[in-house]
Amino acid sequence: MSAYTPDRHACEDLWPTRTRDFRPSVEARTGLTARALYRGPMTAFEGIPLDAVDFYEDLERENSREWWAANRDRYDVAVRAPMAALGAALEGEFGATKLFRPNRDVRFSHDKSPYKTHQGLVVSTASRMGWYVQVSAEGLMTAAGWYAATPGQLARYRSAVDDEDSGKELQRLIDRLRHAGFGVSGDRLKTRPRGVDADHPRLDLLRYRTLTAERRYGEPGWLPTPETLDHVAGDWRKFRPLMEWLGRHVGEG
Repeated sequence: MSAYTPDRHACEDLWPTRTRDFRPSVEARTGLTARALYRGPMTAFEGIPLDAVDFYEDLERENSREWWAANRDRYDVAVRAPMAALGAALEGEFGATKLFRPNRDVRFSHDKSPYKTHQGLVVSTASRMGWYVQVSAEGLMTAAGWYAATPGQLARYRSAVDDEDSGKELQRLIDRLRHAGFGVSGDRLKTRPRGVDADHPRLDLLRYRTLTAERRYGEPGWLPTPETLDHVAGDWRKFRPLMEWLGRHVGEG
């Protein structure tokens, strides 16, 4: 499994790489959770239809307001309602979920495509940290971590990685995730941070300025079934030790 290297068009909700500006979640902007954002009748989660993947393949070919208007009902049925139901099913264990809007903020972007080519859902655990799941033309992806940094967070992260005990603990967590098939990535320095020795035992971790883990599933046979909930929740549980380490050592902005 290759490391997750998100681009702005594919995952601008959570892991921006071409700008360091933090975009607040739709819940932060509107106060709406996934349950509230979906205004149709909330039903038990039954899976994510394969048409959700087809929807985003089609949207990538014609990302226009005219196409969206003609396919809005399809989005509501194949994407929005199943993702809202997934969020509702996850809330009991992980906390309030937030479903992102489909519209892109194009005010400061050269790319004026009006709609995101994915549907994301997040549970925030601290400032700029959380569990995440999305569906797109590439299928299903689960992720978690620290996706944008303030100067204070970055300083605390580097101090914790430099510390013998907390640094070794993080290295063990990362090694365990990679061994389990997860990708680990983030915004990284090409060189080493100022003042860090070239032979530091955790130099690779010290280069990170954000840190996330992810798993890409593509279009598994279980995607349109309730089994999807088990896979998402299972991955999020495996991310929990990393999220707890980040919460303790990086914390709020």
